Amino acid sequence: MSIGEEEQGDGEAPATRGRSRKYTQVLGLINQAAIEVFASEGLAGASTQAIADKAGLSKAQLHYYIESKEALYRQILQDILNDWIVVFGFADEAFGPRKVLGDLIRRKMVFSFEHPLRSRIFTAEMMRGAPVLNSMMDTSKQRTDQAAAVIQNWMNQGLMDKADPMLVLFHIWAVTQFYADHATQAAYFRNVAQQGDDKDRRYLIEQVTEFLLKGAGVR
Repeated sequence: MSIGEEEQGDGEAPATRGRSRKYTQVLGLINQAAIEVFASEGLAGASTQAIADKAGLSKAQLHYYIESKEALYRQILQDILNDWIVVFGFADEAFGPRKVLGDLIRRKMVFSFEHPLRSRIFTAEMMRGAPVLNSMMDTSKQRTDQAAAVIQNWMNQGLMDKADPMLVLFHIWAVTQFYADHATQAAYFRNVAQQGDDKDRRYLIEQVTEFLLKGAGVR
């Protein structure tokens, strides 16, 4: 048996690999189309026809790849939660609040800049009372409780002002989330392009970080 035959025998056949790549590519198109439609219309207003049109598929083709609009919405929310576990993750407590909270603020701002539609879907779900998310947030709740405990330890050590540690996290979320949910408003009043360039994004991250760390009394 030749090397080429061994490689082909050990892995997928070329035709199978090609179908697999195409399937993954189409799922990516559907996911992006759904994000745009859900962000614009919400779950109730969205339709599978609109998602199919946005993805460049027929409705029948779309339903070959998805079970239902609701299942697709739930999957997108789960993807957002998975990403946010990384975004909101805390580094080693020993690095201290300036380093750890500063990194958290930067990651959340970057996520707001790069994925504003996903942030808006999450916000809209929360504003509806989180009927879908309520059953999906156990891990996020545990991570948030752990983060609040770390902040409390820093306060006990005199590394930042004493306050309700959970509210400190809420304030960080609120300010950084503004730049996703209100990007149009922020750009309008600042007389800049809504997307912003790298220099302007760095400026906003620096300003927001300094404001929040100063407000939290980080030493």
